[in-house]
Amino acid sequence: MDHATYSVGQLARLSGVSVRTLHHYETMGLLKPARKQNGYRAYGKADVERLQQVLLYRACGMDLEQIRQVVENESYDACEALRAHIQDLVRRRAKLDALIRTVQKTIDTMEGNTTMTDEERFEGLKSAAVEQNEKAYGEEARGRFGNDAVDAANERLLSMDEETWNSMDRLETAIIEQLVRAQKTGNARGPEARELAAMHARWIELHWGEGAYSAEAHRQLAHGYLADDRFRAYYDSRAGKGATEFLVAALDGCDTPVCRVGP
Repeated sequence: MDHATYSVGQLARLSGVSVRTLHHYETMGLLKPARKQNGYRAYGKADVERLQQVLLYRACGMDLEQIRQVVENESYDACEALRAHIQDLVRRRAKLDALIRTVQKTIDTMEGNTTMTDEERFEGLKSAAVEQNEKAYGEEARGRFGNDAVDAANERLLSMDEETWNSMDRLETAIIEQLVRAQKTGNARGPEARELAAMHARWIELHWGEGAYSAEAHRQLAHGYLADDRFRAYYDSRAGKGATEFLVAALDGCDTPVCRVGP
């Protein structure tokens, strides 16, 4: 078929996306089909190639606005970007493969076909936690902090020994308990709130690593909680209504070296 004669319906069937999606891509400027005399869209070879790029970038995890900026930037090195995405996909595949192996071995153990060591259970737990975080927050975190920072945090979790992992888990529980106590005082700059801020700073530092942690990044992260219903639900459901706002206020008011996140 002549590439210049694809109708919107034909291109939708060829690409596996809906006509509505193609219209949306056109509205965003991602596709710019020609028009026939009767007003119908006519997608040429360049349009097909552009759509293939868009769908590939989407599969790599890029949002549509990022893709629009990419395809409109004449100096953008598409090959280099795809190489970087391949590396990211390979890392994600390795993590998924490890998780699949752990799940399969768990099933085999439950069915009595094999045994699973405590070390293997622990490694599976870490892989599952990283994958869950990536699914829930990965795209947003990578957009805010960059791929290198998120990859480093993931690698830190995956390489963490069991003692440190359990210590981090206990600290997470203790933070919620301290948040309840501090919020009851109503004073976001009191001693209970300062202790809360220091504990939270230590918890973030365990995730990011001492060299990656900074007070300013911590402050930005905390204020991001206020605009994210997922974080509000996490803290408010465990420590009571208003807990998220109190935590952020405590972090802003912290005046100790380990957690100085205020102005």
